[in-house]
Amino acid sequence: MKTTLSEDLYERAARVMVGGVSSPVRAFKAVGGTPIFMASGRGSTIRDVDGNAYIDYVCSWGPMILGHSNPAVVKAVLAAVKRGTSFGAPTVPELRLAEKVCSAIPSMEKVRFVNSGTEATMSALRLARAYTSRTKLLKFDGCYHGHADPFLTHAGSGLATLDLPSSGGVPGYIGADAITVPYNDVPAVENAFRLHGPEIAAAIVEPVAGNMGVVVPEPGFLEAVRKLCTQHGSLLIFDEVITGFRVAPGGAQKLYGIRPDITCLGKIIGGGFPVGAYGARREVMQMVAPEGPVYQAGTLAGNPVAMAAGLATLSLLDQETYRRLEDRSARLEEGLKHEAASAGLQIRINRVGSMVGLFFGSKEVRNFEAAKGTRFKLYAGFHRSMLEEGVYLPPSAFETLFVSAAHTGGDIDRTIESAGRAFRKVPR
Repeated sequence: MKTTLSEDLYERAARVMVGGVSSPVRAFKAVGGTPIFMASGRGSTIRDVDGNAYIDYVCSWGPMILGHSNPAVVKAVLAAVKRGTSFGAPTVPELRLAEKVCSAIPSMEKVRFVNSGTEATMSALRLARAYTSRTKLLKFDGCYHGHADPFLTHAGSGLATLDLPSSGGVPGYIGADAITVPYNDVPAVENAFRLHGPEIAAAIVEPVAGNMGVVVPEPGFLEAVRKLCTQHGSLLIFDEVITGFRVAPGGAQKLYGIRPDITCLGKIIGGGFPVGAYGARREVMQMVAPEGPVYQAGTLAGNPVAMAAGLATLSLLDQETYRRLEDRSARLEEGLKHEAASAGLQIRINRVGSMVGLFFGSKEVRNFEAAKGTRFKLYAGFHRSMLEEGVYLPPSAFETLFVSAAHTGGDIDRTIESAGRAFRKVPR
């Protein structure tokens, strides 16, 4: 497989773009080689500028749940573009998407659209602090909530990939207000509330962690966090930027039957365009301007093209779509396990719906410490082998594989066969 043009383009990009990319994980630092420049995508397949085709399990890091260039989404986007790309004023698609989101997410009576997941989480924290008149934040090691200052200690995603404990440029006093405890560790959460309960404005958590690989909440974990927040007068924030409409129509909160106080959304509700949102029950959201004192604004928030894409995407997510996603994802999971065992290689797969996490090693992965204790360095060679096989995986061992509704049974079978050959190349 030749990627000559990608290599040339990356050399040019490195001269004018930081790291040659617009987001750190795309730089392929964790897996080696040169980032691949993509040219087009349709269904489950993407093509690079050199003409190579790949079965895509990155899916733009989650939002392409219907696959690339879905005809209904493309039609809605083109129609929206013809009407006007931006007005800085309310539009009907914005209203319709708000109604659809609020009707689907159990905890949301009112919503505010923003332009990214980072904007959603940082706005949710500001809202929680204002509502409770407190400052401290409880968060979980390895969860990633965007790049706002309060969230950049012991975070997952790019920080985990680059082995950074925190980000430069974040003042120490901001980190002092963040209490970080291990994921799935109820006693640690209890201790944090025992020591700091009256000061904790909110606890924020990925209900299914997707930024240290996939880590599944153990029975009782989310329930305990919910109970402790209620007991201590703190708000519970579910970061469902990844899980919202991915693991179930109503998100992880619907799947697990737990109602947070504030929900953050992104990814899928934009249908491939930059969108985020945060929402809560009416009395909490009435704190946000212009109804209340918490100021947050965005010139392009509620962009009509993005709203149209999100509305078209959500309209296609019916029971049959989720059934197909579960079927394909379960088939991928079992196939990978079988091929690894046949190759004499120990792997661990964590999966919730169409979120799939692949870890090298035999130990259970229930938190970030366990994820870092896997043989994650083996992933780089596996990733390169899969690229040669025409399968595009996330360029980091600490990310999630996403299955889309466009993946066919043939795609899954081919991926499993490719993985079988790739597993045999992994050092024992």
